[in-house]
Amino acid sequence: MAQEARPAHCLVFPYPLQGHINPMHQFSKTLVSTGIKVTLVTTKFMFNSFQQLSGSMPVEKISDGYDVGGKASAESLEVYLARFKQVGSESLKQLIEKLNTTGFPVDCIVYDSLMSWVLDVAKCSGLVGALFLTQSCAVDNIYYHVKQGLLKVPVVENTTPKTAFSYHINLTKKTW
Repeated sequence: MAQEARPAHCLVFPYPLQGHINPMHQFSKTLVSTGIKVTLVTTKFMFNSFQQLSGSMPVEKISDGYDVGGKASAESLEVYLARFKQVGSESLKQLIEKLNTTGFPVDCIVYDSLMSWVLDVAKCSGLVGALFLTQSCAVDNIYYHVKQGLLKVPVVENTTPKTAFSYHINLTKKTW
């Protein structure tokens, strides 16, 4: 007898800050609406501070090394990020192994752009990793222009941008 195809199972792992969680939670709901099984991943500290998330999307927690106080209990952001990478990588591997023993093994991980180390974990686990940019398209546009050399950084004060909207600064003086 032919085995039924199971839906893809995607881990979605936002950086543990509200401004990163909300966009990825909305994205996750879109994935779920297409039949993909989604499991949100967050830190133990953030999990304990969550309000009830809408829907029936499972949430799994991993350690970032600061399970009680979160980022605020670290000496500095640099110390937190280094510990998060070290402890989080191992904790995420363990979660993937645990989920792979269920009837829904993990197929891919969508991760926040602030946590590039997640791609290494995905590759070591034989999974596909996909980067998710949680900032607005305007920020992505700035990144693009800097990379293309069209915007020099640091930006010098009193610099007028040469973009489409800059041509409309003095609308009253325009002759159409």
